[in-house]
Amino acid sequence: MADDSIAVVDLDRCQPDRCNYECANFCPPNRSGKECIVTREERFEGEDGYEGGADQVHISEEICLGESCGICVNKCPFDAIEIINLPQELDDDPVHRYGENAFALYGLPAPQEGQVTGILGPNGIGKTTAVRILADEMAPNLGQVSGDPPAWETIMDEYRGTELQTYLEQLREGDVTVARKPQYVDQIPDQFDGTTRQLLERTDERGALDELIDRVGIRPVVDQDIDTLSGGELQRVALVACLARDADFYFLDELTPYLDIGQRMTAARLVRELADEGGRSMLVVEHDLAILDLLADTIHVAYGSPGAFGVVTSPKSTKNGINEYLGGYLENENMRVRQESIQFEEHAPRSTAEGDVVVEYPDLSKSYGDGEFSLEVDGGEIQENEVLGVVGPNGIGKSTFAQLLTGRLEPDEGEVDARLDIAYKPQYVEIDQPMRVDAFLSSITDDFGTSYWNTEIADPLQLDRIMEQDLTDLSGGERQRVAIAACLSEDADLYLLDEPSAHLDVEQRVRATTAIRRYAENHDATALVIDHDIYMIDLLADRMLVFDGEPAEHGRASPPVSMRDGMNEFLANLDITFRRDERTGRPRINKPESQLDREQKNAGEYYYSD
Repeated sequence: MADDSIAVVDLDRCQPDRCNYECANFCPPNRSGKECIVTREERFEGEDGYEGGADQVHISEEICLGESCGICVNKCPFDAIEIINLPQELDDDPVHRYGENAFALYGLPAPQEGQVTGILGPNGIGKTTAVRILADEMAPNLGQVSGDPPAWETIMDEYRGTELQTYLEQLREGDVTVARKPQYVDQIPDQFDGTTRQLLERTDERGALDELIDRVGIRPVVDQDIDTLSGGELQRVALVACLARDADFYFLDELTPYLDIGQRMTAARLVRELADEGGRSMLVVEHDLAILDLLADTIHVAYGSPGAFGVVTSPKSTKNGINEYLGGYLENENMRVRQESIQFEEHAPRSTAEGDVVVEYPDLSKSYGDGEFSLEVDGGEIQENEVLGVVGPNGIGKSTFAQLLTGRLEPDEGEVDARLDIAYKPQYVEIDQPMRVDAFLSSITDDFGTSYWNTEIADPLQLDRIMEQDLTDLSGGERQRVAIAACLSEDADLYLLDEPSAHLDVEQRVRATTAIRRYAENHDATALVIDHDIYMIDLLADRMLVFDGEPAEHGRASPPVSMRDGMNEFLANLDITFRRDERTGRPRINKPESQLDREQKNAGEYYYSD
């Protein structure tokens, strides 16, 4: 194989007991007598600890003809093989490779003292691997997957003369301390048994615990058991536990999942303050572009082929890095990472003409328990062929309103038209059916597998590689994409999607947004989308429904309004203003109390400023 190609075998998909080794039998080098594709037992005979089953295949990258051949890729009935051409500029060996025919990472981000460094890229591209290396949780093997791992002196020679040299030397000598916030906060209850207070008191190395608890608003749950907390509460507990430590470098793997925009702003301000005032170094992996834009001084873009290889670029200015990523072309690397650029409206998007009314609902009210929470909804209507964006803090009643519309909850006052046919994707996707993805989706629509369905739904949601997996084996992001597909596959009067961006990376959010918007436009469909991602709402919505009130106590929803009026109302409640990037039109959060922030607040234009 050419030096700029790699072979990847997905051992979770390779099923030799269900095939006839078509990959090996049709491989041109194999047919000429060479051993390009062999079983792992043949390849690793006599070696201990090789990964995968003995009958699964191994591909010799030295013998393989490369992506131009691709016969094994096409012949494998389980899509278990990828032969990928690496970028021509990629001359160096990998920083780390997980094994023969396994994922390879090229490049590392460089933390800067007293700055916030961001990493932007899709899931499965190596961001967490990079963080684990820099947090001293694993040593890079420089691509040496057999024999003894490289000595630390060899690793240091690899980075001599680079920005990483000093950091790695200090890390190795124990001269720097590291604190890390994990990516999957929902796993915290599996690792700790006790109350929130007991967990957090272990981390109070700076004497800032009480202030952090109050700033993020978790004081009401500090004496609750960890396993009783919601996702948003666990996220804030994990952030406090990380920032309470006295460290030189803080690694924060996804700040925003489960948080509303107000909570995201609070988290961003805490991180920014610790960098500015404490001189600490921060490395942040984040998929909310508005928050990443506000937080980071510089960013590294990660690109490649998820699950196969990832490349971390040299640092870019935050503005240019995000713009290049959205545009789909990385200028310094001369690399196209997406065929289509992401376009934002420069002003309030899509003025909607008065259309036929699909849903008309009266004033509604709903209360829980003895004054635990109450919701008041002002009557309104949802028009045909529009996407209505729904925004508001967590715990304010948005999901309750969705369940009132679907009939899953009965209002205390008012009545919703029970004849309405609604396709509903709930906020929390719980899939416990013991069936495959393709069987599940084919049970929902007769269009399953047609060229139309594949183009409109399956392709943008990247469902092809998970069709044969069981629903119970899917990750959070995979479940989310299947749930969106299931919702859009139904024949309905109204498509109601509650937090479709949850667990999705930036690329997947773009694709999901495209699928929802395109489906609505091509089918004259009506959709109601609840989400905290401002970029997704900006790209999707024609009008807005704004919730306000006191979270967990009472909420109120005003009737649907224009995007301009809705955004101004919503952001005024949060005391946040946005501007538009002059090049791409994307929304960017203004720094609090900046000149532009004050000017827009005085003008009452919190979002669509000219």
